[in-house]
Amino acid sequence: MLTLILCIFVAGYLAIAFEHKLKINKAASALFIGVACWSIYTVEVNDLLPRDAVPDWFRQEAIAEQVENVRLHYAIDAQHLIQTGEIASILFFLMGAMTIVELVDSHEGFALITDRIRTRDKRTLLWTVGLLTFVLSAILDNLTTTIVMVSLLRKLIGDREDRLRFVGLVVIAANAGGAWTVIGDVTTTMLWIKHKLGTVEVMRELFVGSLVCLIVPLIGLTRSMPGKFQPPEVDESHVDKDIRPWHQWLFLILGVLGLIGVPIFKTITHLPPYMGMMLSLSVLWVVSELVGHTLDEQTRSSTGVLPALRRVDMSSILFFLGILLAVGALGATGTLASAATWLDSVLPNRDVVAVVIGLVSSVVDNVPLVAAGIEMYDLPMNHPFWMLLAYCAGTGGSCLIIGSAAGVAAMGIEHVDFMWYLKRIAPWAVAGYLAGAAVVIAMQTFIS
Repeated sequence: MLTLILCIFVAGYLAIAFEHKLKINKAASALFIGVACWSIYTVEVNDLLPRDAVPDWFRQEAIAEQVENVRLHYAIDAQHLIQTGEIASILFFLMGAMTIVELVDSHEGFALITDRIRTRDKRTLLWTVGLLTFVLSAILDNLTTTIVMVSLLRKLIGDREDRLRFVGLVVIAANAGGAWTVIGDVTTTMLWIKHKLGTVEVMRELFVGSLVCLIVPLIGLTRSMPGKFQPPEVDESHVDKDIRPWHQWLFLILGVLGLIGVPIFKTITHLPPYMGMMLSLSVLWVVSELVGHTLDEQTRSSTGVLPALRRVDMSSILFFLGILLAVGALGATGTLASAATWLDSVLPNRDVVAVVIGLVSSVVDNVPLVAAGIEMYDLPMNHPFWMLLAYCAGTGGSCLIIGSAAGVAAMGIEHVDFMWYLKRIAPWAVAGYLAGAAVVIAMQTFIS
């Protein structure tokens, strides 16, 4: 049955990759493999879950509660429901961030930025967008930054082919920027929480490598994108809104402060990031209700939170749900942990293990891979392996569009085709990833 689960998983990924040829929405494929993999696992749990995989404390509690099938009870209550909670926190975070961005956009807050970008040169804009995304991702996180930057690009660039190349760069820059701070990427955060990394040490050791991971693709894309870009055409049917400059500034400032406040909220309260995102959304919601009284009826009907929620792409949310469920099923069966252990046994050294884990994370979620790595090695805090693992797990997902939260978000918002990204962006992403890894290893070897 494990073979069947793996076959369904691979078939689903192929359906996502060839979405445009099959004409089947990727969200449908993702949901199917997510539910199918978990269903097969729970039906055949007695064969797929070893008896010794259930912790003693859980077994004792289940026996005390007179549970008949302890392994099934463990698979549902301790594996599936816990994973569902983790997935829900990601989806709520994503929905909150997308709603805040839509709210700022509906009040034309982003126009204050796009109107000040005078250049029409593709290369200049590439470097501007790449470096800005890199910095913002380190301050916010790669998912939030991607949502914001992709929304900005839709206001700046009219030609879809040009815009998709910029979106590909945003994914690379967001993952590279998130890897060198403990709040920029979920895997770096995991290693920090588990006391494997120090806040200052990870910034000192990974900044240069992460920057190289961005610069290499930037140079490559710059050489392939000469000329000028065209802004989007003005919609003739567009109705002018009763938006004044103070409305624009208010919602832009509140939106930026709300997003920046999320990691600060997490640091202070230790609550999951989605709680901070919901707090930021609630504040903007209250302000939008109050400000709505200063707008005419037509403008008010298109600028509030409820209209913004209707514009959020729910298919992207469902796609995310399906992908995370499918990967979680592989994690529950022990497949990912076994793969990590196998890698450790066949590869020559830990540096190679970390680099390969990064590449594998472009296919499956990097969180269970890093979790397996944490359990595999008993190494001291700030050990070079933890640093390299943080870099590789954070940036390796850029090699495929579905390999990171940033990539999945960009894929949903801009409907990026899997094969297009594989041909146009992935080679540069891989080159940057390997170059950055080489820099991190070299610094550990010759400087430490």
